[in-house]
Amino acid sequence: MKHSSLWLILQRMRTPFLVIIFTYTLSIIGLLLIDGVDNEGNVYHLTIFDAFYFISYTATTIGFGETPFVFTYPQRIWVSMSIFFTVTGWFYSVGTLIALLQNKLFLEEFEKAKFTRKVAYLKEKYIIILGYNSITSEIIKKANEYGLRSVVIEKEEQKRDHLLLENFTPPVFCLNADAYNPEALERAGIKSPYCRAIVSLFENDALNLRIALTSKVLNPTIFMAIKSTTKNQTENLMDVGVQIIENPFEIIAEHINMAINTPHRLRLVRWIYGLGTLFDPLLSLPHGKYIVCGYGRMGKSIYEVLKQNNFEIAFAEIDPQKMSYPNAAIHDHPKILIGDGDDKEILKQLGIDSCVAIIAGTDDDTNNLSILATAKKLNPHIITIARENELEDFSIFESSNIDTIFIPAKVLINKTVNAILNPTLDLFIKHVHRLAEDEVMSLTKKLLEINLHPLLFTLKIDEAQAPMLVQNIQTVPFKLSLLKRSLKDRNFNNNLIPLMRVRHKEIEILPDWESSLERNDLFLFAGDANAQDHLEYIANNFYEFHYAYYGEEKSFLNKLWRKKPISAKNLSNG
Repeated sequence: MKHSSLWLILQRMRTPFLVIIFTYTLSIIGLLLIDGVDNEGNVYHLTIFDAFYFISYTATTIGFGETPFVFTYPQRIWVSMSIFFTVTGWFYSVGTLIALLQNKLFLEEFEKAKFTRKVAYLKEKYIIILGYNSITSEIIKKANEYGLRSVVIEKEEQKRDHLLLENFTPPVFCLNADAYNPEALERAGIKSPYCRAIVSLFENDALNLRIALTSKVLNPTIFMAIKSTTKNQTENLMDVGVQIIENPFEIIAEHINMAINTPHRLRLVRWIYGLGTLFDPLLSLPHGKYIVCGYGRMGKSIYEVLKQNNFEIAFAEIDPQKMSYPNAAIHDHPKILIGDGDDKEILKQLGIDSCVAIIAGTDDDTNNLSILATAKKLNPHIITIARENELEDFSIFESSNIDTIFIPAKVLINKTVNAILNPTLDLFIKHVHRLAEDEVMSLTKKLLEINLHPLLFTLKIDEAQAPMLVQNIQTVPFKLSLLKRSLKDRNFNNNLIPLMRVRHKEIEILPDWESSLERNDLFLFAGDANAQDHLEYIANNFYEFHYAYYGEEKSFLNKLWRKKPISAKNLSNG
């Protein structure tokens, strides 16, 4: 039933209602049958209305007097008995109602109905987040910063209580239910036109796949960000049509690959992900033999990367069940010793003396710290790389003098935020490999010339974001260089770099300033706040656009010429 709380009320209160009706009926019938005497001594009988009126206030207030005439003794005896009938019925009904209000099932249904109403009244763009933890908490905070509301489905009451204690502003609506439950997804508004995306980052791949399938059935056009930790799972999600498939272990493996071969590109990518700055020291990993502790999902991803780079690799894995090599040839099997990575003998057998680096990649932070401490004692010159699983432990890892720390949780957070809130950044990261390492070095130098922390922003040439350009673009083609003009003095340029252009789904990295603008072009820029302001003014404001293009001061008379086509001469001068 759609309104389950109302159904529970009707079901549980059925007997109390019948008891009240029966006691009232019995009392009224008694008064109708018993003879009364009026002021002149004549016998009379109460009407149905008089009897109902008298019983109504007698049952609830124990009477306001006898009406319409003073009662006879038989009437008073019956009224006395009726008081016990009706008051007992009321006590029974009120007691049942109080018990119902304390019933856990009723409270759950009531909360569900309340949640459904709140989501139905939500007339802003929002995302549905499945499961609440430290990762999704950060995603909610970043979404709030971008003005995007969040709706959460969380099964565990304790986690839901933690969410309520966070006191997010604006408030986050939370439903206590299974994330894969179709009814819960519908209550969360998966079919609403305001629902922008659904985020599922559970560790359980099967659960994520089930959620993706259910969501696709409920809303075939829904935008989904789903976590995957294996290649097989990634392929399954691609078959379902998931737009954003997030595999943090593959991303980390890719980062390790870049640290070995293209460290400058890695620094640029980490800056865009929000994992570092442009002036961070280069993360460059040495060539040689590596020990990897943990042959789980992350270990397998790292193995593929190190093998591609022809590195010698040895693994320490405490769980023998993880030593499976489905669909792999014998010569592809890595060297694995079963044992704890912080065991000195295991590390010695793996040849730690001759290793250049060790990666502690287990899912236990304490174990990872212990592994690296042991390895450092056996080989003081070894490069240490750690996987940090819990965000709360960051200060411990940072103070442990570990050379490199990879945090899958942070990768997930930034990847999700980029993909949902600013997909252009995600697109740029996917295509940045087109740039050679020296081109990336040059780009980084230019970005740092803007300032230490350049801003990233986008502009689409359409009516919403660039109406001035759209109005004139069909008459005269504009050059991209128009957008970097300073509005203080058009002879100078702002600190602006075009990082990417998307035109008809074709990607161009670092487009030329002399290239022409076309309607529906999407640009990703890096610049300072001043450059961003001037760019937006040129694209939106007639006076500022006029000055940037013609070099004339803005005036009301200029506005009269607004519909005049811009001459090619002016364009060439521009």
